[in-house]
Amino acid sequence: MASLDPRSVLRGRPSFGLIIGLVLAGICATVSFSFDILNGDPVQFFIALAAAIAPVPLLLAGVLALDRMEPEPRGNLVFAFMWGAGIAVLFAGLLNSLNLIYVENALGDPEGARNYVATFGAPLVEESMKGLVLVGFLRFRRQELDGPTDGIIYASMVGLGFAMSENVSYYLAALTENGPEGLAATVVLRGVLSPFAHPLFTSLIGIAVAYAAQPQNRGARGVWMVVFGWIGAMILHGLWNGFASFSGFNGLIVAYLILMALLFLELWVIVRDRKRVVGMIQHYLPPYERTGLITAADIVMLSSLKHRREARKWARTHGGRPGQRAMSDYQLAATELGLLHERAVRGGVSEDDFLKTQRSLADLMAYSRGMFPVPEPRVAVPPPWHY
Repeated sequence: MASLDPRSVLRGRPSFGLIIGLVLAGICATVSFSFDILNGDPVQFFIALAAAIAPVPLLLAGVLALDRMEPEPRGNLVFAFMWGAGIAVLFAGLLNSLNLIYVENALGDPEGARNYVATFGAPLVEESMKGLVLVGFLRFRRQELDGPTDGIIYASMVGLGFAMSENVSYYLAALTENGPEGLAATVVLRGVLSPFAHPLFTSLIGIAVAYAAQPQNRGARGVWMVVFGWIGAMILHGLWNGFASFSGFNGLIVAYLILMALLFLELWVIVRDRKRVVGMIQHYLPPYERTGLITAADIVMLSSLKHRREARKWARTHGGRPGQRAMSDYQLAATELGLLHERAVRGGVSEDDFLKTQRSLADLMAYSRGMFPVPEPRVAVPPPWHY
């Protein structure tokens, strides 16, 4: 029997585990910020906090712009961000502090101890704390990891949350020790020149987890891929910290070039993955034309982000927000239907679950089509993808 609310197949209810996780992450973020307040002046803390938060909306927009073909559930994205901003940063900070105390006592050289911990200890601790939530998605949200783009998106959300909270500590220390000039220099270095450092480190784990989530990669192959991704994230993080700690500005340039190379490589991966999703749409959806759920022109529209955007704009122009929402729901449901078929072919979904989800997605597509705007005949403007 179909759901009374066709949109429920996309929305879903937040699980009890998700709610508890968000509460714990919020508590951890509060504790972490409390340490920062105790270590500095409250006014300076709020200045540092504002500087750390300011670029986050723009950075989040940049990450989410890569996820337009098949957006991930908002609850998962929020949880990933909060894990990085709260749980990961708190426990990583505690473990890094303990490591620093141990190494300082062993070496008797505070400056050298900081460099060694930053290069060899912090990458292991921080990437492990960030990576745990990605493994959690692999275990409990495997169906949401449809390809490398999903792994990159979730890893980026964790990394952005972690970087935001960590930057508060760095900005506060710079402001306390060197005044406004020190704060400005640190903001430029961490917030302007390298805001995607943590997301890029952890994205190697995200890609590996997405690979392991595919049905054909379960077992030892998937486990080893996650291990290699984890090691790669730690090595990349260690190179960044090591060049900055031991080689000064010239070393930082080398590390920056490595990060930029990885960034462009991942953008290429995302483009290739988007083409893969388009291929699924074009392969699996044409048989639904006979049901009236979709037309050949609709498949052309669904195969291009530009055409999708034009379709939503057309729906908004002639149907307001309800029309735009109907078009967005239709696009997402159709994309999910193509991915559902691919998961079934790979053995990633049971026959019963396939039929149930197929029916729900088809119901939503039919419902959304019924909500598409119908302009008055005198001013009728056909959808742009029908030109």
